[in-house]
Amino acid sequence: MIKNIYSKLLSWFKYIKQIYIKPRNKIQLVKLLREVQSQELFSSETLNMIEGALNVSEEHVKEVMIPRMQMICLELNAPPNELVKIIVDSGHSRFPVISENRDDVQGIFLAKDLLDYYAKDSDYQFNMRDMMRQAVFIPESKRLNILLREFRTSHNHMAIVVDEYSGVAGLVTIEDVLEQIVGEIDDEYDVNDEVFIKKNQNNNSYTVLALTPIEDFNRYFKTQLDDDEYDTISGLLLKAFGHLPKKGESIKLEQFHFKVIQDNARRIKVLQVELLENNIAQIQEESEL
Repeated sequence: MIKNIYSKLLSWFKYIKQIYIKPRNKIQLVKLLREVQSQELFSSETLNMIEGALNVSEEHVKEVMIPRMQMICLELNAPPNELVKIIVDSGHSRFPVISENRDDVQGIFLAKDLLDYYAKDSDYQFNMRDMMRQAVFIPESKRLNILLREFRTSHNHMAIVVDEYSGVAGLVTIEDVLEQIVGEIDDEYDVNDEVFIKKNQNNNSYTVLALTPIEDFNRYFKTQLDDDEYDTISGLLLKAFGHLPKKGESIKLEQFHFKVIQDNARRIKVLQVELLENNIAQIQEESEL
C-alpha cells in the first residue's frame, strides 16, 4: 500500500515538472497543484493526498500519537483468557505490554500470536516474554516522514513515544501516519458513515455515529436533547464527560445510556446507545405507527 501511494505521488510530480516551471518553495508548489486540479487534470482526492504528503514532512509524532491515557495495554503477567477479552473488545491487532505501569513498556504483542498458543496442545505454558516483540521507542519530536521511512525499513507498525524525561507519552502506528496523507483509513470495525443510527438485534440497543446531528437523533428517538450549544451527539457527550472519553467509557444522559465503542486520539467515533426502561415503550409504540 505504501509503495503504491508513493508511486502515484511521484508520477504526478514528474508530470507537473514536465509542463510547468519548477516552483521555488512549498507555497508556490501548493498553489500550482491547486491550479492543475482546478483544470480537472486530477481529482480533489489526489490533491488532498499530495498536500498531505507535503505536510507530513513538517508534522511531528506528538501531533498524531495516541496519548498515554488512551493506550490499550496488556499486562505482562495476565493469563490468556484475560488477554483474549481485551483483544476482542478493542478490535486492535497490536498492543504495548506493560509490567508495573504505563512507563514500564516491556514489548509489543501481536493479537495473531495468541492463535499459536491456542493451536498448541494443552500442556504448552503461555509465556508473554517469549511471544512479545521488541518495542521501538521514539521521541515526540520525530518528524512523520522520517518515522514512515523507519516503519517501512524495519517492518514495525507501532512505536512507543517518549517525552523529554523518558516517560511514555503515548504510541503511534503506521496507520496514524498514513492517515495524514490519504485521510482516515476504515477497517472491518468501522461502520457505514451514511447510516447515523442503526438498531441492533437487542430492542434496547442502537449503534450511533458520534457525529449524528442532535436534531436527527431527537427526531429518531422522539426526544428533546439540547442542541442550542452543540450540533452533534459527540459535542453533547464531550460536555457531559468533561474530557475526551476513550473506548469503554459510558455515561447516562437524559433517557439514554451512552457507551463509547470506537474512538481515536482526536474524537469519539461510534457509540452504543441503550434506552432506559422508562423510554423503551415510547420508542416501540412510535415504531409501530
